Amino acid sequence: MRISVVDVGSNTVRLVVADAEGGVPLPVHTAKWRLRLSEQVHPGGEVPEEAVDRLVAAVAEADRTAAKWGSTPPLAFATAVVRNAPNCREVLRAVRTRTGVELCTMPGELEAELTFLGARRWMGWRAGPLALLDIGGGSLEVAFGRGRLPDFVASLPLGAGRLTHEFFGAEPPTPELLRALRRRVRHQLRDVAARIRWEGPHTAVATSRTFQQLGRLCGAPPGRHGPFVERELRRTDLKAAISRLAALPAVDRARLPGISAPRAAQSLAGAVVGHTALKLTGIKSVSVCPWAIREGVLLRHIEDGPSWWAGIGRRGGEPGEQEPVPLRIAAATN
Repeated sequence: MRISVVDVGSNTVRLVVADAEGGVPLPVHTAKWRLRLSEQVHPGGEVPEEAVDRLVAAVAEADRTAAKWGSTPPLAFATAVVRNAPNCREVLRAVRTRTGVELCTMPGELEAELTFLGARRWMGWRAGPLALLDIGGGSLEVAFGRGRLPDFVASLPLGAGRLTHEFFGAEPPTPELLRALRRRVRHQLRDVAARIRWEGPHTAVATSRTFQQLGRLCGAPPGRHGPFVERELRRTDLKAAISRLAALPAVDRARLPGISAPRAAQSLAGAVVGHTALKLTGIKSVSVCPWAIREGVLLRHIEDGPSWWAGIGRRGGEPGEQEPVPLRIAAATN
């Protein structure tokens, strides 16, 4: 059986088509469509009509591509950039009526849970008690657990795109703005970081494109070496990277190793969030994990059966319809 997942993120729409035999999602085809929604949707703002049209076109193409590769209808979800928009329900309804794809959003805590599952399966049981950090465009997800699913999750409004919009209008940013950003991150993370320190994880992992690019900037092997090469990101190296990024405008950051042009503007905010999170939690280094939320969605589908997806998140139903409740959300701290 072939299954697929469509992930509408802050910058791209990504499709993964995978064979599900043997209990492991083995990718047979991947594709992406670059929309840069985070550049068009300001924190608290609606998704503009033009952006909705482009999103609809990308999801329709992803659906056709998945069918071409022999997949069942894709499991499609949108992350914080759509979830937090005031017109979220209208966006989901537009995608459903114009493409037939049931795009949904899910609580950030559930995103953290699914990302943890993907990381746990990749790292294996030898990783022991596991801490997870995932920086998206709109939110930071944190999780900790000893088993298959986390014991503790949190989703915080500390996404790299969101904070870039709020703090870094000028290039390069002033030292005062950098200090203000650090204060914000410390304030938001204080209680969550205390929980992670108390738990004392044996292994810490970081997922997301933001961490992958920061890892490359700090000396990790490039992506062309494949997913099985170990990639470590050290806190001391990340601290040095902040100074390097802060000294440059976005156009020049894109010339640094690992930093792509679409993510160059938000790379500094991502580095500040990542370094502050590591410092507050007492974690000195993280393994950069290639599996994250998309793989977590596929794994839940394989391990728990297709019915689990029916209860996920918000969908583009008619006004007055009750929103489905996620099947399981681990205890969260906000």
